[in-house]
Amino acid sequence: MALSKTAVVVGVGPGAGAGIAKRFAREGYEVALVSRRQETIDPIERDLRAAGATTLSVPSDAGKAQDVVAAHAKVFEAFGAPEVLVYNAGPGITWPPPAALDIDPEVFSRSFDAGVTGALVWSQQVLPAMLQAGKGTIIFTGATASIRGGAKFASLACPKFALRALAQSLAREFQPQGVHVAHAIIDGVIDSPRLRGMMPGRDPSTFLSPDGIADAYWHLHAQDKTAWTHEIDLRAAAEKF
Repeated sequence: MALSKTAVVVGVGPGAGAGIAKRFAREGYEVALVSRRQETIDPIERDLRAAGATTLSVPSDAGKAQDVVAAHAKVFEAFGAPEVLVYNAGPGITWPPPAALDIDPEVFSRSFDAGVTGALVWSQQVLPAMLQAGKGTIIFTGATASIRGGAKFASLACPKFALRALAQSLAREFQPQGVHVAHAIIDGVIDSPRLRGMMPGRDPSTFLSPDGIADAYWHLHAQDKTAWTHEIDLRAAAEKF
């Protein structure tokens, strides 16, 4: 089965998701915009279409397997089998984050559904066509919490650790068959209107640029298969690490 020049971006929002969608659209890709809420997709889709991009709006809950299967079917019907999957959906955390003793087990379970299980189910949808074609790219968005569990951040760190493990397992299983699976550790705060509003006194240079993240994702996809990167970490120059 031939792959279509389509990028599916799961977890589209006003930060990294929008930047990634715009970057792939600029390279001539049709872009499927996936998010739980239509109102999150709408302004991004308007901007992309104003720039001449071909897009598909796909409201879908990444934490529900049946939603993922239905969303992929919608993408496949509109564009065919996608060449690129970017899983940018996250488990989501409340602010301030809860102490471990206060974590609701049901909320904790849902964080795994959105943070990890959705990534698995989306991968299961796109991999058969990629394997048949002998190519394709899957990129998972991680975080500082992918490698370090901070106090009061168990609800974020646990699914992010697991997502990193999933990326490693998929890469080792499918890279020999031509599918590039990569994991990106976003070490810092991504620039977005919501986060700027939450941190009004923060130096703008300390935010990660969504466009900068998008450039890194594009380069992962464009790499020659003789020199693939599995994991990258991205941070603002001012960020301590």
